[in-house]
Amino acid sequence: MVGTRGWLLQTVDTEYTADSVEWCPLEGCRHLLACGTYHLRKPADKPRDPESKSGAELDGEPPVRVGRLYLYSLREDSPASPLLEVQRRDMAAVLDMKWCHTPVAGHTLLGLADAGGSVQLFTLVASEKNAHALQPLSSLALGEQCLALSLDWSTGKTGRASGQPVKIISSDSQGQLHLLAVNKERPGLQAVDTWQAHHFEAWIAAFNYWQTETVYSGGDDGLLRGWDTRRPHHTPVFTSERHSMGVCSIHSSPHREHILATGSYDEHVLLWDARCMQQPFADTPVQGGVWRLKWHPSHPHLLLAACMYGGFKVLNCQKAMEEKQGTCTVLASHVPQNSLTYGADWSWLSLHTPAPAPSASFHHSDTGARPADLLHSLKAPGTSVVTSPYHVGDDDGEGLVSQTKSPLITDEERKGASRPHIPVGKPCDRDPTLEGTNLDTNLLATCLFYDHALHLWRWEVS
Repeated sequence: MVGTRGWLLQTVDTEYTADSVEWCPLEGCRHLLACGTYHLRKPADKPRDPESKSGAELDGEPPVRVGRLYLYSLREDSPASPLLEVQRRDMAAVLDMKWCHTPVAGHTLLGLADAGGSVQLFTLVASEKNAHALQPLSSLALGEQCLALSLDWSTGKTGRASGQPVKIISSDSQGQLHLLAVNKERPGLQAVDTWQAHHFEAWIAAFNYWQTETVYSGGDDGLLRGWDTRRPHHTPVFTSERHSMGVCSIHSSPHREHILATGSYDEHVLLWDARCMQQPFADTPVQGGVWRLKWHPSHPHLLLAACMYGGFKVLNCQKAMEEKQGTCTVLASHVPQNSLTYGADWSWLSLHTPAPAPSASFHHSDTGARPADLLHSLKAPGTSVVTSPYHVGDDDGEGLVSQTKSPLITDEERKGASRPHIPVGKPCDRDPTLEGTNLDTNLLATCLFYDHALHLWRWEVS
């Protein structure tokens, strides 16, 4: 029997909405965590200069999407607050980012997609005091009046041939895909190709890590598509309508060739055999729009899903992959109250510190309300209304801020509770299946919308 338990180790206030979080995968830098944020600054938020523009003119100005890039360092010798902020950089809103899995010309690179419509490259530099910082290296504008929504590196798996070119695939709010090349001698971005892939926003673009000439895309038109970048006329290799709403997450398995995971606003995670894209071989409902999917760095069967209102889920896909049918098992999950989980990522570190004592109960602290300035209701063609990020509606919703200082709740504990969340004051016991067993200890990070928070979790499985 598989047993799981987990703890919330730390909550970091990111001031703006945290929507992207990425652990560095490179040896020697795996203690570093990057976090990107988003904030919609309306004209009313700006100080008004009576000599420059009238109030009426300011009211007609479009909102500005601003953000911040944070870099944190994990300190195992500081269990009370293991994440230490080492850098912050104000910039356009960060909508997605990923580390390159291999050094390029000796550089550790972070790629970033921003609300200004650009893909940016940052390089990691070290100081004399063994501190680190991200410095701008290169930037490429994808187009006018568009948002860069996602990006992926072609270097997503270990064992990649060193002679292969390093590429980036990015998607934008006009439904286009952009193939970029990274110069290896002096790392910089070069546009290779651009094509129209979707009718509406292209939420996600990703490589097949085993055959990097193949890329996948998902759009707000509800379509999942595959592309051969060697074809000159950009006819999709396949088009799937299996998801019933906008497709916003795609991740090729870095461990097992031909395995592809996709997620959608339809609240389902689908697993596919990339050689046969007519139908998925596994379908798992997760009770929340699936904004991000991440395969575990070392366990081929574990999949982390950021499910918006559904919190985050850790899925065990082993049986589904072996039998090529059925659903994945939800090993553990955490559903925040009145908030949304957008970003989630596994750490590549192996922990050596002892596990903390579990908290006795949930503690909820409603500290006020914040406007939902990131979200609005978006109706995909032929579907019900869904909540979508990076849009601005006319109405500002409000949601309570809830901070949990408690253990992660496993599916077994949730089924045994009288309601979905354990009531305040009810003990949350240790999982008896873990006592006296060998534990696999993982760190993962998630970020929440209404809370403006980055969460660091410790998760164990026998």
